[in-house]
Amino acid sequence: MAKIPQLFVYLTIYKGNHVIRTLLVLLSLFISLQVFAANTQGQYIQPSNLSPKVRIETNMGNIIIELDRYRSKIAANNFLGYITRGQYDKTLIHRVEEGYLIQAGGFMTNYTEIESDKPIFNESGNGLTNSEGTIAMAKQLNDAHSATSQFFINLNDNTNLDPGSSWGYAVFGEVIEGYEVLEAIAQVEVGYSEQLGYTTVPKKMITIIRVVILDEEKADE
Repeated sequence: MAKIPQLFVYLTIYKGNHVIRTLLVLLSLFISLQVFAANTQGQYIQPSNLSPKVRIETNMGNIIIELDRYRSKIAANNFLGYITRGQYDKTLIHRVEEGYLIQAGGFMTNYTEIESDKPIFNESGNGLTNSEGTIAMAKQLNDAHSATSQFFINLNDNTNLDPGSSWGYAVFGEVIEGYEVLEAIAQVEVGYSEQLGYTTVPKKMITIIRVVILDEEKADE
């Protein structure tokens, strides 16, 4: 993936025979669509609704999430785009760490990776924190702007995932119904998966049957 281009602006001041080179500004160039091609389909879903709601239907129960388009527009629209195309349907919850997080959105039930779009810009500086019950974009550990389809739900106040001296994990919504489902999932037995190569995979398959965008009228009932 292409890295964020950076522009160094130098001012050279001539003072006698001396050259004082002063670094004035380190500018991050605007991220082009070619570098971070955000999933644009989502922006057309309930475009005037800053807090669309979605229902994640799992084989252990339903979870309803309210997205925050106001502070995390890119990630929320990205998530809606994957939902619109049905790409989260028949996928795995592939990572469960009790007291930490639940992660999904990466693999089909046959353990193949889902087809993902290009990475999106990291909005972790949007003011939202990885508090209990929030949903955030997963990314590669050493690549701030690598989030595509995978997401996780925080099971605790995970301040270590918030931005500090480095980029954090972008929160884009919160769970508003289905906490009991999260608690049940968090308690399942996990172990090593030969198919995925991870150590915190539920031994009994937990699946996302489908994810549904709720109508604005029904969501407010």
